[in-house]
Amino acid sequence: MRISARTQYALRAAAELAAAAPGPLPADRIAAAQGIPRRFLDNILLQLRRSGLLRSQRGPEGGYWLARPPDQISLADIVRIVEGVPEGGDHGGFPGVAGPLADVWDALRDHEQALLSDVTLADITRVAASGTDVMTGQ
Repeated sequence: MRISARTQYALRAAAELAAAAPGPLPADRIAAAQGIPRRFLDNILLQLRRSGLLRSQRGPEGGYWLARPPDQISLADIVRIVEGVPEGGDHGGFPGVAGPLADVWDALRDHEQALLSDVTLADITRVAASGTDVMTGQ
């Protein structure tokens, strides 16, 4: 799976919002904390807001916050918003002895989707705070 820079930035921004104190977090603070170019971040935050994942408030006390609790937002939710719905197994198949590779690619896509669906923003922030491994919890 290839994750675009845009998707990586979206995941990092969402993790920053998940770790933030309640209330709006200004985009400039997210950009500075995660090293994301501000104009690029603004477009990503707009996309996440339009999808319903984020809420925002304008003004000097404004910023962004998650629309749902971090334990209810999976990494797959964010990837789907930014990248769109993953392609299905319509790869046209492969000829001859390479035919079974199509099943391998389908299984790989299913495992990627399952992993991203199992990990939430709450998991990411908990691991960041504790220093444990996100996959093993140790």
